[in-house]
Amino acid sequence: MYRQDDPHQMKFEDFYLPFGGKLRRDNRWVILSQQIPWPEIEQRYSANFSGRDTGNVAKSARVALGALVIKERLGLTDRETVLQIQENPYLQYFLGFPEYCDEPPFDHSLMVHFRKRFDKETLAKINEAIVLQARAPQEKREAPDEPSDDDHQPPANQGKLLMDATCTPADLTYPTDLKLLNEAREKTEEVIDVMHAPWIGRRKKPRTYRQKARRDYLAVAKQKKPGHRKIRKAIRKQLGYLGRNLKTIEKMASEGLLKSLSKRLYRLVLVTWELYRQQSWMYSHRRHSIADRIVSLYQPHVRPIVRGKAKSPVEFGAKISVSLIDGWSFVDTLSWDAFNESGDLIAQVQAYRRRFGCYPKSVHVDKIYRTRENRRFCKEHGIRLSGPALGRPKQVTESSKAELAQARRQERRDERDRNAIEGKFGQGKRRFTLDRIMAKLAETSEAVIMVSFMVMNLEKLLSKILLFVFRAYGFLWMPLPGLPRNASGFEPWTPRIGIAMARAAAKAC
Repeated sequence: MYRQDDPHQMKFEDFYLPFGGKLRRDNRWVILSQQIPWPEIEQRYSANFSGRDTGNVAKSARVALGALVIKERLGLTDRETVLQIQENPYLQYFLGFPEYCDEPPFDHSLMVHFRKRFDKETLAKINEAIVLQARAPQEKREAPDEPSDDDHQPPANQGKLLMDATCTPADLTYPTDLKLLNEAREKTEEVIDVMHAPWIGRRKKPRTYRQKARRDYLAVAKQKKPGHRKIRKAIRKQLGYLGRNLKTIEKMASEGLLKSLSKRLYRLVLVTWELYRQQSWMYSHRRHSIADRIVSLYQPHVRPIVRGKAKSPVEFGAKISVSLIDGWSFVDTLSWDAFNESGDLIAQVQAYRRRFGCYPKSVHVDKIYRTRENRRFCKEHGIRLSGPALGRPKQVTESSKAELAQARRQERRDERDRNAIEGKFGQGKRRFTLDRIMAKLAETSEAVIMVSFMVMNLEKLLSKILLFVFRAYGFLWMPLPGLPRNASGFEPWTPRIGIAMARAAAKAC
């Protein structure tokens, strides 16, 4: 059951504090609470619940999304997030509470359900609404004159579009075939133990050779640099042990013992069957790759993403394609399978037009995006694509010398401009949690990724507001003309901040 809250936020002066005092207007959480479109989020969030008036009342959309924002912005665990909300009145105001409460607002296990209820499409629309609301004053200032009724020309291209792709690694150990087979074998042994539990004392337990299999695995795993033949022989042995266990499980399942398994173990059995099929095929065909290869028993949705980086040639996680416009970031594609990001350029340019009403003036990308199809599309719509033109470099002559020098300077400027999106990836992976996604499910991991980019946009929005306030602060501290200078030779300064700065902060919010 779900009940919609009042979408209008109370004034911070009305937030009741039992120990006296009141909240500060210029606190970061008070400012951020006014920059998020809570009514729109409430409308999208309520669609997850049925209209029946039964069951416990679910937490509001503001509590759910606000808790995810707090967790990501402060870099906390689920348990610590609940504790911080319990102890901090500003965080409770951010979540829409009418007064301070020293009790835990909810159990930390609800954070998983919050992530499940916000899918990546919903979070992408919320992020877009936040950015468009923040850019509204700027777009109003930069908007050209309204065309007349007789003028049906499309709007002129404006702005720069930066795009790139990266991988958000999942929290899993580096997978090897031998390690995966050994882990799968141990899980099948656990499954056999659970299925045989009702028959203890009445039937002999099936053999699993777990001790021998463990010794065979450690004999190779403990070696510093085992050779190819040793690894292949160890894989063959583990495949034999695993195949025997799976046949035993299949026989016991035919006797009706499968119902004794929990959902977790039943899911592991299904994943193990597919893992055994893939590893058997790669072993018999002497290959090291296969379509939809499983690299984790507990996260079977994760795929290897070949990146070609010096630090990590292969990463394991979701691949995302991101657009960056004036420092605002949008996740246009999120996939667990590897894809060629050059195929997203046209869709991302069309998304730019849908958001801002015009095509970008220039698109800044790396080499992989500069395909003939993308170049043709940009040329048809008057968009300048960064990078050198196709074909052989032009010969330097007296007539073309200045033109070529100008082209080289333009290429350098384009590369400098493109550094912003690389910095955005660095911010997400160093400051926030994009470098290691701790969520285990596919939908919760997608929510973590989307919330990370939303929080980065909120950080930019907050910095712009604080910059405005600081500029107002600097403007309001003015030297009084006509006064004598002091001993140091400077004019005495007088503060004019007070109420004026508070008004400036209120207007900025």
